[in-house]
Amino acid sequence: MTAASWAVIIVLFLAIGWVVLIYNRLISLRNQAEEAWSDIDVQLKRRYDLIPNLVQAVKGYAKHERSVFTEVTKLRNQALTVRSPREKAQTENLISAALKSIFALAENYPILRSSENFKHLQEELADTENKIAASRRFYNTVTQQYNTAIMSFPDNILAQSLKFNERDLFEIDSPGARKTPALKL
Repeated sequence: MTAASWAVIIVLFLAIGWVVLIYNRLISLRNQAEEAWSDIDVQLKRRYDLIPNLVQAVKGYAKHERSVFTEVTKLRNQALTVRSPREKAQTENLISAALKSIFALAENYPILRSSENFKHLQEELADTENKIAASRRFYNTVTQQYNTAIMSFPDNILAQSLKFNERDLFEIDSPGARKTPALKL
């Protein structure tokens, strides 16, 4: 074999190695993003399981507040069918607002606030909200790394040809959720 043949073989070998490395990296990042999304789904399922219990606990004390309970239940059922991160985030923002209205409603019922069942549900829901926030941060970090990889040169050449698509972040869309609460002293 001539030197030129060896050079072609080496260049071809390096090109194939480069493609394999980039492909494996993109697959790894995509799988991490899917796993992170699955973690969010687990926490959201936990939240959805707590909502009916919370509604039942509050319902006994505030029977005339039926519209709040109907809205929370409707949003919970709607959230169970949504799959994309963008739609899920929009639905979750509505659920968070509805849950806040339930807790605000509970402020009007001192007996309810002192109920052990309600306190336990409130603590469970707060814990779940913290886990959702942590899962969302992890998902967004991994998704950002994945999106950056498929957009960066030279990885983007392979990513486009193999149909690696950009993923949506799981973001808060509600303008009120981004505001800093006012302190009342």
